[in-house]
Amino acid sequence: MRKELHTKICEEKVFESIYNTYSKDLTDYLYYRYGEALNPKDKAQEAFVKLWNNCKKVSVDKAKSYLFTVANNMMLNAIKHQKVVLKYQTDKPNIYHSESPEFILEKKQYFEKYKAVLASLNDEQRVAFLLNKVEGKKHGEIAEILGVTQKVVEYRIYSAFNILKKELEGFKIK
Repeated sequence: MRKELHTKICEEKVFESIYNTYSKDLTDYLYYRYGEALNPKDKAQEAFVKLWNNCKKVSVDKAKSYLFTVANNMMLNAIKHQKVVLKYQTDKPNIYHSESPEFILEKKQYFEKYKAVLASLNDEQRVAFLLNKVEGKKHGEIAEILGVTQKVVEYRIYSAFNILKKELEGFKIK
């Protein structure tokens, strides 16, 4: 009887039923847990491919658990990979530049001062400013996210900008 369960999942109709039952839930779970950046739809599809490749090893009653575990592990691996890539990008020395060591030091000091001034802003100003300037969100989008009016968002961004301009010599934003 145990062997029948293993072979049933390899049948196309059974696998299709499992796919139809769990694909949306799995994709939604990955999206809610990790966001859109790591392609939750792709990871869900890859989990189903792994299930199909291991259909003889996974029983029907363990299929859901297998899918969610495999997909979750794929997302965690993608996050680890992103961290390694980011670390490499920040640690990698800039070999192809003609900047003097003094300029590099000044740039580093300026960036540290910039981070300190950003940290000194109040939370509302910092969040609105970073959503606008770093993530590129429009004032209306930020207002929806924060649950305030667009005028409040504009005030927070411009007051943060003025503080940065006052504290940092030559501060400009594109």
